[in-house]
Amino acid sequence: MTGIFRANNPLNTFLLFIYGILLKFVWLLHPQVPLIEKSNGFLFNDILKVIKPFLDSFPSGYFIISYFLLFTQAVHFNQLISGGKLMQKTNYLPAMSYLLITSFFSEWNQLSAPLIVNSILIWIWSKMSNLNNNQHPKSTLYNIGIAIGICSFLYLPSLAFTLLIILSLIITRPPRAAEWFINIVGVLTPWYFLAAWLFLDNNLYSFHLTGFGFTYPVYHAIKPEITSYSLIILLTIIGGFFVQSVSSKQVLQVRKNWQLLLLYLIIALAVPFINSINEVENWLLVLVPVSAFIACGFYYPRVKWIPRILHWTMVGFVIYMEYFQK
Repeated sequence: MTGIFRANNPLNTFLLFIYGILLKFVWLLHPQVPLIEKSNGFLFNDILKVIKPFLDSFPSGYFIISYFLLFTQAVHFNQLISGGKLMQKTNYLPAMSYLLITSFFSEWNQLSAPLIVNSILIWIWSKMSNLNNNQHPKSTLYNIGIAIGICSFLYLPSLAFTLLIILSLIITRPPRAAEWFINIVGVLTPWYFLAAWLFLDNNLYSFHLTGFGFTYPVYHAIKPEITSYSLIILLTIIGGFFVQSVSSKQVLQVRKNWQLLLLYLIIALAVPFINSINEVENWLLVLVPVSAFIACGFYYPRVKWIPRILHWTMVGFVIYMEYFQK
């Protein structure tokens, strides 16, 4: 499969769709029904309250929505990687990698707040990576701030990505306090309108925010989940090595975009630790930037059988986790 998706073939979009369905077929047969929980953002819980009366009797509808989000995220992110020339040639390996690693756990294939937030974060990263060519950077930064504010309604810890924007501005542009201020105003704008609406509705003091806290993952024994994470980490490190090895041949803007992607990864890694509940689904935000590095691990090795073995090892482990692991 790595050989097929290395090619820039328009048919690969359809093949990706089939590839993802085959990897995630068990979740179509046994779809996961999301629950209304206090750890969710209030907006996500409101969305669930609207759709649950219709979809609880047809749970496969949840998988259809989830797979639509995962597939569009994979394709959109792949287009951004290709358009930004982050890899030597256009290919479909980032999308393939994203669909592959999101197949490891059922929590990454059910409708959740982090899953929806991923779509918005991909859009935010695309705007930040093209900010130097933007004729209206202040309006773009304001819109990005609004997007992060909306993300926090869905998933409160995503407010941490405000730091991503500020640090990205330091990396990509000369320091301008006005741009930082505009972005922060954008983040606060949705909260201002929420507070105004709650005040007018006389619910300001009864409104409570949930989902924020400090936790850390605890593993009591060597489990298959550890192997899953280890495979993802191993492929990410291998991909990072190849990214570093070819960076000297890349233009400055491409190197900056890889720096932004690394920063994206670092912030995403911190988010699960500021969530009130330690859940596997909280790590979903990490998988977007990780898929870009893993794609490089599949693309750059000169010995082609190595990425093939790594790919089919991961596919085999996905099958084990889905059908044999209780």
